[in-house]
Amino acid sequence: MSIPGLLTAMVTPYKDDLSVNYAKAAELAEYLCDNGTEALVVCGTTGESPVLSVDEKLKLYETVKERVGSRVPVWAGTGSNNTAATVELSKKADKLGVDGIMLVTPYYNKPTQEGLYQHFKAVAENVSLPVMLYNVPGRTSSNLLPETIARLTEIKNIKAVKEASGDMDQVSLLKSIIPDQVVIYSGDDSITLPLMAIGVQGVVSIASHIVGNEIRAMVDAFKIGDLVKARELHLELFPMFKGLFITTNPIPVKAALNMMGKEVGGFRLPLTDPSEKEQEFIKNLLTRYNLI
Repeated sequence: MSIPGLLTAMVTPYKDDLSVNYAKAAELAEYLCDNGTEALVVCGTTGESPVLSVDEKLKLYETVKERVGSRVPVWAGTGSNNTAATVELSKKADKLGVDGIMLVTPYYNKPTQEGLYQHFKAVAENVSLPVMLYNVPGRTSSNLLPETIARLTEIKNIKAVKEASGDMDQVSLLKSIIPDQVVIYSGDDSITLPLMAIGVQGVVSIASHIVGNEIRAMVDAFKIGDLVKARELHLELFPMFKGLFITTNPIPVKAALNMMGKEVGGFRLPLTDPSEKEQEFIKNLLTRYNLI
C-alpha cells in the first residue's frame, strides 16, 4: 500500500443530546473517503478526544473501521497524559483491528524529554500496531524535540510523526536526523506545501472536511513535480486554511460542516458554539468557495 498524503483528523458527530452519533460518524467517514481522504484519524484533538469516554472511543474506532476500513487505513487517537491509561486504550484499539495509533504528547504534566521518551516507548512496546507520534506544543505545553524523536524511531513500530510545532527549522532538523522510512506529516494545513519542500509526506488535515479534493490535488501535484499547480492550489486554499482557525479547533470546522448540511451536531463543554460574528465569518468563507 502506498503511503497516504492526505489524512483527515475526523470530527466526532453528536446528536441533539450530545451523545455520540455513530451512524453519522460512519456517514462522515464515507463522505471524506469520497472526497480526497486517503486515511482517517479517529478521536484526535479534532474529534474532541478529551471529552469522550473509553467506551465511546472504542465504538468510534470500530464504527469507522467497519464502514471504510476496506478503503483507507484507520488510525485511532489513543494518546492522553496518563501513560498507563494510554497503554490500556492502545491495547484495546489494537484488538479491534485498527491500522495504527496516534499518540499526542502528554499535556498538562509538562514531562521532560526523558519522560516523553519513556511514555511513548511504554505504549509502543505494548502494541503491535504502527505508531504515529503527535507533537503539538501549542496545546500540550510540551515540545517533542527532534533528538527525542530520533531515539524513539529506534523502536520498530514507531513509523510516523505528525508535526504541529509550526517551526520550519525544527522540522528540517527532524527530517535530517530520522530514518527516511519514518514518515513526517504536517499537523497544520496552512504550511503543508512549504513543509513538503523539506521532505514531509503530506498532512493530517482539518480543512479536508471542507475542501478535501482540492488539498489532495495540491499534495498530488507536488509529488509529481507540478510545483506551479501545487502553489496555485495552496494560495487558493490559504484563506480556508486560516479561516478554520478563527477560534478553537474544532469549533469552526464543525460549524462549517453543519452549514453544509452534514449535521455533525454541537460541542461538549468546555467547548461552545461559535459567536454570531464567528458564524457570519464562517458562512462568508463557505460562500467564497461556493460551498453553500
